[in-house]
Parts: sequence; C-alpha cells; structure tokens
Amino acid sequence: MQQIFNFLIRNKNNILFLLLLILSLFLTIQSHSFHKSKFISSANVVTGGIYSWANNIQTYFHLNDYNKRLLDENKQLRSLLANVQDTTQLEIIVDSTIVNGIYKFRTARVINNNYSKVDNYITLDRGANSGIEKEFGVITSQGIVGIVDHVTEKHSRVISILNTNSRINAQLQKTNHFGSLVWNGKDPNLVQLIDVPRQAPVAVGDTIVTGGKSYIFPMGIPIGDIQDFTLDQNESYYTLNIRLFNDMTNIGHVYIIENQDKEELKALETDND
Repeated sequence: MQQIFNFLIRNKNNILFLLLLILSLFLTIQSHSFHKSKFISSANVVTGGIYSWANNIQTYFHLNDYNKRLLDENKQLRSLLANVQDTTQLEIIVDSTIVNGIYKFRTARVINNNYSKVDNYITLDRGANSGIEKEFGVITSQGIVGIVDHVTEKHSRVISILNTNSRINAQLQKTNHFGSLVWNGKDPNLVQLIDVPRQAPVAVGDTIVTGGKSYIFPMGIPIGDIQDFTLDQNESYYTLNIRLFNDMTNIGHVYIIENQDKEELKALETDND
C-alpha cells in the first residue's frame, strides 16, 4: 500500500495532467455537436471491431449448430420445390418466398446479441456499405429477430423483439385477426400479442405469423405459437403469450429484408391530395 502512495506522490503532476486532459476532452465533445458525432462514430467503429473479434471465437465453437440449421433449411427448400405440382401452387410459393422483386434479402452475421436486459439490441456485421438502412426487417430461418434502428458504414444495430420498445404487426395464421407483438421484459422465450379482438378463434398451440400490415416484414413469416391467453378487464381484447420459434439466445446468421416499395407506399399513404 505504501508503494502505491509513493507512486502517486511521485507522479502527481502527470496524473493531474491526464485527469485535466480527459476532463477537457469530455467537455469539448459534450459542447460541440461536430466533435460529439465524430466521437460516437469512432466509438461505434471500435465497439464493432471488438464485437467482431469476440464473435469470431464464439462462432468457431458453434459451427456444428450453424451447419445443422443450414442443412435443415436446405431440406425445407428442397421439399418445397419437389412438391410443386401445378402452376397455382407455384404462384403461391413464389409470392410467399418473395421472388417477385418486392423484397430483397441480404445475409449478415450476428456479432453481439443481448437478451438478458429489458431493452435488448443485436449488432450485425453489415452496414451502409452493404446497402443496409433503418427500418429493414431481420429474420432467421426459424422466425423474426427484430428491426434495424441504427446503421454505420460497416455495422448495424437491430432493436430485438426482446425489447420493450419493439412493436410489430402480427396475426393468427389461420385467420386475419391481428394485433401488436410486444415484450413484457420477462421471459426471453415468450412475447405477447396484444389487442387481439375477442371474436378471434384463439386456441393454445395456434401459430402466430407476421401480419404484413407494415412496410417492414412480408406477411406469413413465422413467430411462434400460443402458450396461453387472457381477456382484458372489459373482456374485449385478448393478450396472448407466444412461445417463440427462434431461440433468441442463440442466433448466428440472419437475413435482412428490404421492402423496395417502402418509400413509394409511404408517399402514397401520406399524400392528402
């Protein structure tokens, strides 16, 4: 302990200089928007690099799991193609797999994934240089993951469905009854579908999918199945507990969805003329 005190006494001038330097940099960044934006951008680059390095190690130990997922997905696609019998079925498949050009898919790798907080985010190794923008949907072969909310040149941040600020249009697969998909911040395996009208034929085990009433996700992407449900105090709307198909604690690679008609649709719906 005495040696520590002696060190501090000997270097008190240098330590004081460093403290004043750090304080002055902090005050400069806080008081000038240009410096602040540059600092945040640089911090994002450094953080993204650290996440990438750590994720490369983690990915190595999960290669077998990722390869199994790819094999399962290829098996499903081959089965889908092999069972195309007529042009009517082919048309449905083309629409549901989004081959008609409305939606564009990009692949990305998850380099950081939070799921233990109340408001969780996911970091991807693709950014503006890869054509990624805000409000792009993110999914896996198992189901939805979230929505891009921040983009840098090489990375992007996704607001996870395990985030209390997330709100996604979803519906019962067997009917057109829909609601809003939210998360109550508790179980990472369960999300909630709220504002589902009482008239909906709800049953435990029913599948919930994206509703397609937004510019982000196409209709029919799987989310999960109903574990249980309750009516509100006025007995007008259901709240459904949905067990996710995706294991949000174990996501390696994702698909990023771009709706290429999004801006046109927005302009059309906001046009008052």
